Amino acid sequence: MREIQKFTPTVSRRHFLAHAGGGLGGVALATLFAQEKAAAATTSNTRPGPLAPREPHFAPRVQRVIYLFMHGGPSHVDLFDPKPELARCSGQPLPDSIGPVMTRRKVAHNPLLGPVMPFRPRGSAGLEISDFLPHIATVADELCVLRGCHGDSVNHPQSVYQMNTGSILMGRPSLGSWVTYGLGTENDSLPAFVVLTEPGGGIKGGPPAWGNGYLPATYQGTTFRAGGTPIVDLRPQQGVSAREQRGLLDFLQNMNRRHAEQRRDDSALEARIASYELAYRMQIAAPMVVDLAGETAETQALYGIGEKHTDEFGRRCLLARRLIERGVRFVQLYSGDTNGWDAHNDVRQNHGEYCRKTDKPVAGLLTDLRRRGLLDDTLVIWGGEFGRMPMSEQGRGRDHNPWGYSIWLAGGGIRRGMAYGATDPFGLRAAEGKVHVHDLHATILHLLGLNHEALTYTHNGREERLTDVAGQVVREILA
Repeated sequence: MREIQKFTPTVSRRHFLAHAGGGLGGVALATLFAQEKAAAATTSNTRPGPLAPREPHFAPRVQRVIYLFMHGGPSHVDLFDPKPELARCSGQPLPDSIGPVMTRRKVAHNPLLGPVMPFRPRGSAGLEISDFLPHIATVADELCVLRGCHGDSVNHPQSVYQMNTGSILMGRPSLGSWVTYGLGTENDSLPAFVVLTEPGGGIKGGPPAWGNGYLPATYQGTTFRAGGTPIVDLRPQQGVSAREQRGLLDFLQNMNRRHAEQRRDDSALEARIASYELAYRMQIAAPMVVDLAGETAETQALYGIGEKHTDEFGRRCLLARRLIERGVRFVQLYSGDTNGWDAHNDVRQNHGEYCRKTDKPVAGLLTDLRRRGLLDDTLVIWGGEFGRMPMSEQGRGRDHNPWGYSIWLAGGGIRRGMAYGATDPFGLRAAEGKVHVHDLHATILHLLGLNHEALTYTHNGREERLTDVAGQVVREILA
């Protein structure tokens, strides 16, 4: 009888179960990924993502917006709103017939201050622009200056909020957020709404000025920095291959989606999930868009790149053009840090500095957009949160003025080379062709093909909108 040999296992039972369990886990994980991929494909065909392109309410005049925000409050009476009477009466008190009671109390110590730089007719239409802005003066025929603008707050943060969100209160969705909510995006590798702030400096009111408010978090603005790293931590770690990163991202997305299924009303979670995918695609797109090396020397010189005063702002203006070329819907570019154009002490010194920084780049932007055929379907906005008083402050400065100031528009759908509206003879208050912030917002949305009364979002049981219960389209400035 043959002796039966005893079987001696080469691996322990514990080893076998560990390896088998791991293998079964891998099979299960692969199955989950396959199911997720199929679900995503079905979803993409039946339920577009929150930033998928959407049809406007009617045929739009423009497709995108570049908003040049001069933070701090540029002086309309020194830049775009010539006042011969103010110049004639400089040094005298403000007449009682013009000044409100709250203003008259300061008249004895704050006499009228005439324009600190002369105005001249510019362009074929003779639009008057200050000598502070010799380069913008060369593109005067592109501009439509609204000289009768007015808002509701004398303070910076509240006025910044109102100009950006329609309300003096913090926490409402910004104009850029409403636009991306209404129209979606034209690209899948960059944000729909990009904000370019001044390096090293914030604004009064801070990020809520470009926040999403009660809209889903997907619609908030994304801040870009200058240089080769527009967003911190965007690049993958060294030694991580594209395949490994893609696998890790797929795993995270699968787990996050399963987590989100139990929390369908958490817009912040949905925005974070979407941001992972966008960040993955942006690793290639964002460094390319901020790399200006491919621009010709002539184009860079047009924006003042390489010049001491204009280099930084010029780079951001050129970046704004490159962003909209690549399908970014709304770009907001800030000039000025937490003080900026806030010329309390000396208008000539303050505005001289900020006009030197911005004048040539802004004119270069309009020229570049025009010659590339982009200005016909792009809206460019220039303005701050309010204007300045006609009275002096500390002898050579000016205080805040929300009751009358100037903003200009250029681009598709806008009449060119004209001024609309007027302040009183001294520039204190809007007097003719008045344009409230709600009217400005209604007009911007109209140019984009959006009815400001129909663009709504249900919040706390109320149909909210950018213009609240007000706002009229300023049809007199439409081409």
